[in-house]
Amino acid sequence: MTVRTETSPRVLVAVVVFIGLLVAVIGSLGAPLITAVAEHYDVSLAAAQWTLTIALLSGAVTTPLVGRLGSGPQRRTVVLVTLAVVVAGSLLTVIPLPFALLLVGRSAQGAGLGLISLMMATARDHLDDKRSASTIALLSVASTAGIGIGYPLAGLLTELWGIRAAYALGLIVTAAALLAAAVGIPAAPVRPANRVDIRGAVLLTVGLLALLIVISQTDLWRDHTALALVVLAVSVLVLNAWAVVETRTDNPLVDVRLLRHPAIAAANLVMLTGGVGMYLLLSLITRYVQTPASAGYGFGLNTFQAGLVLVPFSVLGFVAGRILPGLRGRLGVRLLLAASTAVVLAAFVLFALARDRLAEPVIAISILGFGVGAFSAAMPAVILAATPSAETASAMSVNQVVRSVGFSIGSALGGLILGAYTTDLFPRETGYTTAAWAGAATTAITLLVVAAVPRSRE
Repeated sequence: MTVRTETSPRVLVAVVVFIGLLVAVIGSLGAPLITAVAEHYDVSLAAAQWTLTIALLSGAVTTPLVGRLGSGPQRRTVVLVTLAVVVAGSLLTVIPLPFALLLVGRSAQGAGLGLISLMMATARDHLDDKRSASTIALLSVASTAGIGIGYPLAGLLTELWGIRAAYALGLIVTAAALLAAAVGIPAAPVRPANRVDIRGAVLLTVGLLALLIVISQTDLWRDHTALALVVLAVSVLVLNAWAVVETRTDNPLVDVRLLRHPAIAAANLVMLTGGVGMYLLLSLITRYVQTPASAGYGFGLNTFQAGLVLVPFSVLGFVAGRILPGLRGRLGVRLLLAASTAVVLAAFVLFALARDRLAEPVIAISILGFGVGAFSAAMPAVILAATPSAETASAMSVNQVVRSVGFSIGSALGGLILGAYTTDLFPRETGYTTAAWAGAATTAITLLVVAAVPRSRE
């Protein structure tokens, strides 16, 4: 049931979407700043890559825990404490400190990645059905498409005033989000308090850490393939053990039995395969446009210019997120998921066939943005249709973790393929063609998986 709150619906929507954009800001302080971090701290690019990886790892580990805690009556407290941790981490990234403490700060910022599921639960509890559906769709879009806003800003600040200025942007935004939450996030409905499943949390942490490390570190696969396979096998075994433990626990960290629901299982599988393709193409295009023309292809864009290429990705992503709720009732969620996946597939095909002029990758990433926006907006409806209101935060937190794993696999897949075509400093252009067609194949598989989403849950 909808719970009345003193916060007006308009204010509440603005607050939860603003906090949702925090996820995009945290992400935007990773990838575009890797080179600048390496130069500023005099570390290798591989070491600087950890400023992105450690935030993703932290987010994947804390998201289920935050989701479970936020399912109880203390959701407001969980949101405020999480944001306070993010602000503290942001402060560490701004203060001139050793590189190791920068990583600690980025890890603390990564805890904020779990807030999306809590904002969705807040919208579902405190808004009417129509407004909550559109807000949840917009939240899902904002966390991905919003990077097109953060990337150019972070790049411009780095170009003008250095790496500290870019991280200062993160501090300002996170502090503003904490203030907005303190003012606008209402108390959760009265529900029984959730006890933390420590055993499940430990097993999930170990399994996810092992999984995300092995799929995000492409050097590990190239240089130590046997070790990578061992770590992958260990992660699979631990995650399977976690699933068994959760089914036998009275108050599990994640209700695995709920995840077995056909609609939820299909949606998470779609999110995994779709996430691989989407992030693969995003990383391919941003890397391609920054490659200097002396390599025989590319356009030599700097960090700020490459960030501007992502602006149409975000704009069209938000447009798709706004128009989708109005079409859902007439077309059905499964058809919308299929159509958005087909749009992403079209973007892959365009990039694989045409990228000689800068306009062509820009058009491809624009098409990708619309497809990602529509896909992200439709996904929560599939899961929430089969999820009790009290389990919203927990169910959506799992979907966020699945998305993070898919994004990490997509990033790693792109790095592995391009690495196989690299003989000098830059990969041969045919590597981008191969990677694009590999992504197209993954996206085509996603279309097949969409067909498994039960019609009755649309």
